[in-house]
Amino acid sequence: MRRQGRKCALATIIDVRGSIPSHRNAKMLIRDDGSFVGTVGGGCVEAEVWDAAREAMDSERARKLAFNLGHDASYETGLICGGQLDIYIEPILPMPVLLLFGAGHISKSICRIASLAGFGATVIDDRESFANAERFPDAEGTLSGEYEALFPELNTNGNTYIVIVTRGHRDDMRILRWAVTTDARYVAMVGSKRKVISTVKELEKEGMERRLFERLHAPMGLEIGAITPEEIAVSVVAEMIAARRNPNTEWSRLSMSIFAQEEMKALLK
Repeated sequence: MRRQGRKCALATIIDVRGSIPSHRNAKMLIRDDGSFVGTVGGGCVEAEVWDAAREAMDSERARKLAFNLGHDASYETGLICGGQLDIYIEPILPMPVLLLFGAGHISKSICRIASLAGFGATVIDDRESFANAERFPDAEGTLSGEYEALFPELNTNGNTYIVIVTRGHRDDMRILRWAVTTDARYVAMVGSKRKVISTVKELEKEGMERRLFERLHAPMGLEIGAITPEEIAVSVVAEMIAARRNPNTEWSRLSMSIFAQEEMKALLK
């Protein structure tokens, strides 16, 4: 499941008091598609564990459930043992994947700090002399070549984070055109508000809908007054962590907010 970039949850009976229809350390693995393998006793216990496992995957937080089978004793369900048990449910999460486009000095700092924060980074650049293991020892991997040719090799899902920081505006736009069509959890691009607006407007002229850019973090990173590459990297990785741990947060730094601000300024003139 981890290799496939998928979530699951492991339920384990950690304590037993009295007689139960299973045994201590029995396990049940619940996958993100709802299927499962193993058992912790069946009946209403298993149904509640399944629900709790889904919640644990969504929240990415472990939890413990306590059951008193004496309250649920029934010949219909077969739960007539009358014992008590505690079940620990832990989410099993794949390593978050960072696709870092551009192999310049800012990317070196982002890669290093993202690795320390638990992200597996792949550095991608159209120059092999820049995207290599010697230059990026903290990266899980490096890729070099024409960006459009590399896109099909990149598997993206809700566990993917895309950061665009290439050496030029045109390259950033080429990657952004692809990135906003993926299901990545986080998409960010370097640049000023003016650059972001002009880039998005160019892509809109090509027929791309503005809604595709609603989740774009640009200018990238949390506003902490960052100046140096290392400070910029801290702000970007902090924003990635926020997106990972609080996926339902309303972001005030989305490109749509940038457009709204610009339109408001125009109306006030």
